[in-house]
Amino acid sequence: MLPISNDTLDAVAARMGIMDISSATIRQIVALSSALEEEADTQFLHLELGNPGLPASAEGVAAEIEALRKGVANSYPAINGIPALKNAGSRFIKAFMDIDIPPFAVVPTVGSMQASFTLQLLLSQRLKGKDSILFFNPGFPAQRHQAKVLGIGIEQFDIYDYRGKALEAKLEEMLSKGNVTAMLFSNPNNPAWINLTYEELEIIGRMATKHDVIVIEDLAYLGMDFRQDFSHPGEPPFVPSVGKYTDNFIMLISASKIFSYAGQRIAIVGMSESVYKRKYEFFTEFYEMPAFGDAYVYGVLYTASSGTSHSSQYALAAMMDAATDGSLDFVGECSEYGRRSELMKKAFTDNGFHIVYDMDGQVPISDGFFFTVGYEGLDGKTLQKELLRHGVAAITLSSTGSGQEGVRVCVSKLSEDSDFRLLDERLKCFRNEHC
Repeated sequence: MLPISNDTLDAVAARMGIMDISSATIRQIVALSSALEEEADTQFLHLELGNPGLPASAEGVAAEIEALRKGVANSYPAINGIPALKNAGSRFIKAFMDIDIPPFAVVPTVGSMQASFTLQLLLSQRLKGKDSILFFNPGFPAQRHQAKVLGIGIEQFDIYDYRGKALEAKLEEMLSKGNVTAMLFSNPNNPAWINLTYEELEIIGRMATKHDVIVIEDLAYLGMDFRQDFSHPGEPPFVPSVGKYTDNFIMLISASKIFSYAGQRIAIVGMSESVYKRKYEFFTEFYEMPAFGDAYVYGVLYTASSGTSHSSQYALAAMMDAATDGSLDFVGECSEYGRRSELMKKAFTDNGFHIVYDMDGQVPISDGFFFTVGYEGLDGKTLQKELLRHGVAAITLSSTGSGQEGVRVCVSKLSEDSDFRLLDERLKCFRNEHC
């Protein structure tokens, strides 16, 4: 029965070894909300985990089945990727971003999680004294945790106060110290769904070149700024990227969201040619491979997994080729998330909540996979707990590195009219208790 008592919630969290739910990992909140669901014998609304809410792309499933039937499961894949995926990735990036990345600089990874983990490790080694990663907050909590696990220095700031021209002064302040080797951000942003403007991407690119910093651009939600139509391969508008403004870039493109292929853990790393080929003294001595790309593939990735799932590579190659050839409209399919976001935002704002990260420059943020909400008079920790008591699971903004008060909402798990009605009912009960 809802609302759950504070004592019950605290007892269940304690039983699960969760000391502070506001700083718990996403997976811990999933486990906690599932346990509370059983305790209350009531369906929860799971807004905490970004699982795809659409069927996996049929092109990928068919290609993977065919590859398995042909026997690829009994052989290790080439560590640097099968030719079909390297070529497909290069074509896909050109078609949707108008950026040239040669096939040799396209490398498959076990999802973008493995990519960001291994890249952070290698980037922290490339130059003496440059051993810290600069995170644009809010951001995907797991990536900051990766740096913590690796023992890499962490620099960070909340972009909320540094949009537009203010970003340049902030980056100059942070990069001029000389200890930052890389900047990492997602665009569209997880959790805030802000999209960096062309002006901001130009600033980031220029600062990266000036201070010899590599930009890791996490494009998990590529093309999902639905305010523009990025669905036509080879035609403008192209998906914005920092790669238009610097050669110091690495992009991560995952199949998890754009193709709803999360279960197969497949992504690509796309490096600029200059990043791939650049040579470093430390890599020569330590890996006996002077070039960044070779040290990454054969020195780091090999030790992390000995390759990325052979059949999944064929799946991603097929999906990227279909998208590039115009037979798979992944942007159009993913626009369903925009519809869900619009409905869910209305349920929250109708019940007294406000959107925390609400603008990109002078325009409201896009409707998409995530958004952020706050409630007057409640800090993020209290808001998260009170929503849980009412059967709504979310993560705090503080857990994403944000300095703002509120929670992150993921739209992927709600799809039916009954889901949106249930959300509205629970938020009405929440408001009645807190008005």
